[in-house]
Order: sequence, then C-alpha cells, then structure tokens
Amino acid sequence: MAKISDYLNPKLVAFLDATSRDEVINALIEKLDHAHKLTDKKEFQEAIFKREKIVSTGIGMGVAIPHAKLSNYDDFFIAIGILQKGVEWQSLDKAPVRLVFMIGGPDDKQTEYLQILSNLTIALKDEERRKKMLTLNSSAAIIELFKTL
Repeated sequence: MAKISDYLNPKLVAFLDATSRDEVINALIEKLDHAHKLTDKKEFQEAIFKREKIVSTGIGMGVAIPHAKLSNYDDFFIAIGILQKGVEWQSLDKAPVRLVFMIGGPDDKQTEYLQILSNLTIALKDEERRKKMLTLNSSAAIIELFKTL
C-alpha cells in the first residue's frame, strides 16, 4: 500500500502568506511547476479550478485537498501549503483553511488515488498532527509528520 510520505518532497512544501483560495492554488501550482512536476502548467491549473467550481475541496478542520487527475501523468504527487492565516474556501464546516494538500497525477489509477486520499484524510483527522503542522517552519519537519503513514 502506498504511503503518504512516498508522494511528498521538501521542495513541494510552501509556507504561504496568501489571502485568498486562488492565490494559494496558484502559489502551489508555481511550486509544482518549478519542481518540474507539471507537464502542462496551464492544463493542470485549469483542471484544479474546474474541480473547485464543481464542489469546494475544503473538507473541514481547516484543510483543503484540491486535486487534478490528467492523462499525461504517470505518478501522483502532493504539494503542501501551510498558511499563516486562514483563507475562505467554502469548506463544509465553513472554517477558514490553513492546510492545503494539492494532489496531482494520472487519471487511470483510481484505486491508488483513493488510497492516497483515504490515508491523507485519516492522517489529517489527527488534531495534534494538524496543530503541529501549523507550528513548524521546516519542510523536512512537515514531511517527517507523515513518515509513519
């Protein structure tokens, strides 16, 4: 079974001072693009925003999981955004979002995708882990929190 830490990379962790959902999404897409994870930045960006229009990816607990699955990817990847202040995300619980996990990857590996989503959700239900993430300022330390998962 795939571990969350297998998809994480210190280069894909961003500490953001963003003030809106779109600003956060664009900052994480830039991060992914700089790390050469995106085959087509514009296409990925459009897919992420299209998904947000359908239904908000704010799952509650101050967490959002924007995602896009496209045919020109072989593997999944996750970018993490840690926000200094909460931003409005139209979350299920109406709470502002401070932790964002952007998932990208292939559109033909639904089982693996659901495993990632499930493992991530379980990890984020842990309030201690969420609180700890907001206190850390090192990418490596953030990823360390997911090493056992």
